[in-house]
Amino acid sequence: MRKITISDDDFLKFQEFFYRKTGIQFETSKRYFVDKRLVERIEATENDSFRGYFTMLRFQSSGNELQALVNLMTINETYFFREEYQFHCLVNSILPDLVARKKDKSPIRIWVIPSSSGEEAYSIAMCLVERWPDINDWDVEIISSDIDTKILNQARAGVYSERSVKHVPRNYLQKYFRETPAGFQLNDDLRSAVEFTRVNLMEAADVRSYRNFDVIFCRNLLIYFDDISRKQAAETFYDALHPGGFICLGHSESMSRISSLYKIRKFPEAIVYQKPGDRK
Repeated sequence: MRKITISDDDFLKFQEFFYRKTGIQFETSKRYFVDKRLVERIEATENDSFRGYFTMLRFQSSGNELQALVNLMTINETYFFREEYQFHCLVNSILPDLVARKKDKSPIRIWVIPSSSGEEAYSIAMCLVERWPDINDWDVEIISSDIDTKILNQARAGVYSERSVKHVPRNYLQKYFRETPAGFQLNDDLRSAVEFTRVNLMEAADVRSYRNFDVIFCRNLLIYFDDISRKQAAETFYDALHPGGFICLGHSESMSRISSLYKIRKFPEAIVYQKPGDRK
């Protein structure tokens, strides 16, 4: 069988195409990772060269192959209660600030993006139930979104490895999970507390309906974007938030370096970013 190789020119073409479609830019240092997965998809689609595969990728009307490639190329590395200090900030500072201003008692809406396999959204749900004293007085909607459809199905199934749950408090583990041959599975109540949706942040049609959020968790995603894509994401989140709503980024990310749309809020537990204005 003919050995498939990815030339420097092929890599550059793919790099530009994938960036345009997703906002994710693969550096040359990721070349081995990219080449390996491209060859995997070329063989799976029974093409015999990058050229034939790339033509199919660009012009396939269904977009199914692009989605399959996105699922393969995106990185989904996370675990429960990662950067937990922001969950403390949510419960102890952000939500009290929000509810003091939220006169219409409408549901509190939280958007988690990227969802990955659901650990972050489910961690938030557990924190609200266990640690927020006002949980019974408010309806809370948690929407968790990702560009990767395969990982969203894993999130909905809610089955996790021992590594994923290693930071889950023991009493939470006993209360919310059951051990199965496949791993630790979340109970139905917690799984039903989160809605998982497929979204490409770089597609205006995808994000148009995402509005009226009070809090957005977007942690460790923008580090994969270049400056132009980060700015576009910041504007998307601005449109998605209520005035006075908050956005939480990863510990190594700073909205101040991306956009001047937000003001910095320094809470005892964490620094977060807020859309100016107050909710009517």
